[in-house]
Amino acid sequence: MKKIYLNGMLKKREECGIETLPDNLFEAVKFMENSALVKETLGDHVFEKFIDNKKIEWDRYRTFVTNYEIDNYLPVL
Repeated sequence: MKKIYLNGMLKKREECGIETLPDNLFEAVKFMENSALVKETLGDHVFEKFIDNKKIEWDRYRTFVTNYEIDNYLPVL
């Protein structure tokens, strides 16, 4: 068994036809927006609402300021 999931093995995985999962929710939503399977499975209305809600969730996540950021970066300002 080859260890092709270790760091630095991206090229080998690509050669084997193994795709990488999205790195974050934004990338996953962008991928899902183009999925005919998910759209057909959920139906148009649920699909659109799901995508919209995930975009809102991503926006809230990326704009949230953590205590770590406040404690470590605010004093620098």
